[in-house]
Amino acid sequence: MTDLDPKPTPPVADRRPVARTHHGDTFDDPYEWLRAKDDAEVIAHLEAENAYTAERTAHLGPLRDAIFGEIKGRTLETDLSVPARRGDWWYYGRTVAGAQYGIQCRAPLESPDDWTPPTLSPGSPVPGEQVLFDGNVEAEGTDFFSLGSFEISNDGTRMLYGIDVAGDERYTVRLRDLTTDATLADEIPGTFSGATFSPDGRFIVYTTVDDAWRPDTVWLHEIGTPVDDDVKLFHEPDDRYWVGADFTRSDRYLMIEMGSSITSEEWILDADDLRGEPRVVWPRREGVEYSSSHAVVDGEDVLYVLHNDGALDFELVRVSASDPQGARETVIAHHPGHRLLGVDTFRDWGVVGYRRDGLARLGLLSYADGAVTEIAFDEPLYSVGTGGNPEYAPPVLRLGYGSFVTPGTVYDYVVETGELLLRKRQPVLGGFDPADYGQARVWAPADDGTQVPVSLVWKRSFGEPGDAPRPVHLYGYGSYEHSIEPGFSVARLSLLDRGVVFAVAHVRGGGEMGRQWYEDGKMRAKRNTFTDFVAAARHLVDSGYTTPDRMVAEGGSAGGLLMGAVANLAPELFAGILADVPFVDALTTILDPSLPLTVIEWDEWGDPLHDADVYAYMKSYSPYENVREGVEYPRILAVTSLNDTRVLYVEPAKWVARLREVGADAMLKCEMIAGHGGVSGRYNAWRERAFELAWLLDVLGLSD
Repeated sequence: MTDLDPKPTPPVADRRPVARTHHGDTFDDPYEWLRAKDDAEVIAHLEAENAYTAERTAHLGPLRDAIFGEIKGRTLETDLSVPARRGDWWYYGRTVAGAQYGIQCRAPLESPDDWTPPTLSPGSPVPGEQVLFDGNVEAEGTDFFSLGSFEISNDGTRMLYGIDVAGDERYTVRLRDLTTDATLADEIPGTFSGATFSPDGRFIVYTTVDDAWRPDTVWLHEIGTPVDDDVKLFHEPDDRYWVGADFTRSDRYLMIEMGSSITSEEWILDADDLRGEPRVVWPRREGVEYSSSHAVVDGEDVLYVLHNDGALDFELVRVSASDPQGARETVIAHHPGHRLLGVDTFRDWGVVGYRRDGLARLGLLSYADGAVTEIAFDEPLYSVGTGGNPEYAPPVLRLGYGSFVTPGTVYDYVVETGELLLRKRQPVLGGFDPADYGQARVWAPADDGTQVPVSLVWKRSFGEPGDAPRPVHLYGYGSYEHSIEPGFSVARLSLLDRGVVFAVAHVRGGGEMGRQWYEDGKMRAKRNTFTDFVAAARHLVDSGYTTPDRMVAEGGSAGGLLMGAVANLAPELFAGILADVPFVDALTTILDPSLPLTVIEWDEWGDPLHDADVYAYMKSYSPYENVREGVEYPRILAVTSLNDTRVLYVEPAKWVARLREVGADAMLKCEMIAGHGGVSGRYNAWRERAFELAWLLDVLGLSD
C-alpha cells in the first residue's frame, strides 16, 4: 500500500456525552467513556486504533527497518561506560550486542591512590570484574522492565535494586549480599524510585506514593526486620507537595526534601541518629524555593543554600548547619538573567551550575572567597553537567559534555590544574564525522517582540540553512522550566543524512533564558508557549529555511499539549504533527484532584476547579476542547502507553477521536504494556523511534 491508495477505514468511537459542569459552564464530553481502562470495549477500541495505524503505515515497513538498521549500525552495541570510583571499587556498566538491558559491574582499585579509571575494551576481560546486576536476567519473562533504584552500600557488601514490570513507576525493592550472591529476605513493594542505603549500611530509606501517584511519605527500613515494622520518618499531607530523601555526599546528614512547583522545604536529620527528630532548614513560605548542600568549612558544618527569596534568578548563601535559620552569608549574589541552577559540594570545593545566554555552564566554587571559575568549552552551543562523582574528596570532577554535533563525552576535570582529561567519547560507527554537520542559533520575533531562540542542526552537504527551503523537523517543550539542551542523538542522524534540518524552539515556559522566561510561559501566561512556537515556525518559513508543506512539529508530554495547541492555532504551518504521550485533555485532567499529580500541577497551570478565570483561560487553549470545524489539520500521529501514570492514555485517545470528527487525518499508537517513557529495552526503543521517524519522513515526502 502507498499513501496514494485508498485509506483503510479508521475506528469510530461511539459518542456517549458526559456533562461536565464547572463555574456555570457545561461541556458535553462525547468520549470520556474511554477513560474506563479495564473496560473490554475500551481495550477493543485501542486495539482497533493500533490495527488501523499498523495498516496505514504498513508501506513504511522497509523504511522503519532501514532506520532501525541505521541506529543499530551506528551504535557500538557491546560497550562499557567510564568507570566511576567509589570506595575500593571502580563501578561501570556494560551493554552487550543483542541484549536489551544494561549490566552493572565493578572491578577493584589497584591502590588507594588510584584515580585514573581503567581503560576498558569491549570484549576484553576486566581483572577482578564482578557482575552486580544483569537487567537481561532480571527481565526474563516480563514484557516491561524498568530499574528505579540501584545502589551499593558504602562498605561494598550489599546491593539494593527496585524493579517495575508494569510501567506504572511503582518499584519492588530487593537486597542482595554481594559477598555470597544471596538474595536477602527483605522485600519492599510499592516504592517510588530512589531508595538508598544509610551510610552505615544498616538501613534503607525509601519513599512511597499516595493514590494520586504523589511521593508523600519517607520510610526507614532496618535490614533484617519485617517491612511492617518500618518507621515513618516524614509524611507530607499537602497534596501540592512531593517528597524525597537522600544523604549528603559527606554522609553527615539525611536531607528530606519536599516541594511544589513554586515552594520547597527541607528537613535535616543526623545520619547517625536516623530515629531522631528531623529539624527544618527554612520553614516553607509560599513562592520561596531553596535547596541546600553540606560542606565543612574551617571545621564548621555549613549548608550552602540556593534560594529565590527576593532573588528571581536565585542567589547562593552559606549558613550554619546547626542554626540554618540564623545569619546568612551571601556567596553568589543575585544577578538578573544569570540563573543559578544548583550547587554540589565536595570536601575541598564546590561546583555551581548556572545558565547564561541560554546555555548551561559549570564553575568551581572556592570555599575561601566564593570565587567561581568557569569551565570553558569552545563550541557555540553545548550542554554540560556533572555526573559519576560519588566520592567526597576526589582530585578530579567527572563531567558529561555534548552538543548537537559532538557525541556524548566524558571528561575528568583536574581541579588543581584546570586540565580536562578526555575519558571517552560516545563512539558513532559508520564513518560519522562531526565536521559534516553544522549547528547554529537564530532568533525568532514573537508576537510581543520577544526574541525566541531557535537552535538548528543540519548536514552541510545539503547546503546551509536558508540557502534554499529544506525539510524541517521542529521540536518544542516549554513547561516546568525544563530546558532543551543542545544534545547529540544517533537516531537524529537518520533525518539529517536525508537532508532534514532539525530545529528546537526554546519557547517561554522553559528555562533556557532564566526564571522570567519560565514565568512568562505558565499559569495565565501559558499562551506565550504556544504563540512562541508558532512564531518560530513562521520565522523559519519567512526566512527561507523551509515551507509549511515541508515542516513537521514534534513534542511530548507537556510538549504534546504544545503540539495540540499549535495544531489548533496554526494548522496551516505544518505538514504533520507528532505528539508523544500528549497532555491534550489538560482541562479535564486538572479539574480532577483524584487523578495522578493533578493537585501538584495547579502551581504550573492554575487551579480551574476553584478559580473561574483559570477555568476559562485553560478552556480557551486545551487542545481537545478547541478542535475546530472546517479546518484542514496537518497529518497527526499520537503515541501513548496504556500504563502511563503521568499523562493517561485516554487523553490522546479522546483527542484523536475528536479530530476524526472534523475530518483530520489522525492516528493513534498505544503501547499496551508500557509507561510514560514508552517501551523498555534499547532495541524496542530503537524500533519505536524508527516507527516515528519513518512516519515523519513520509510526511516530509522523503520515504522513498
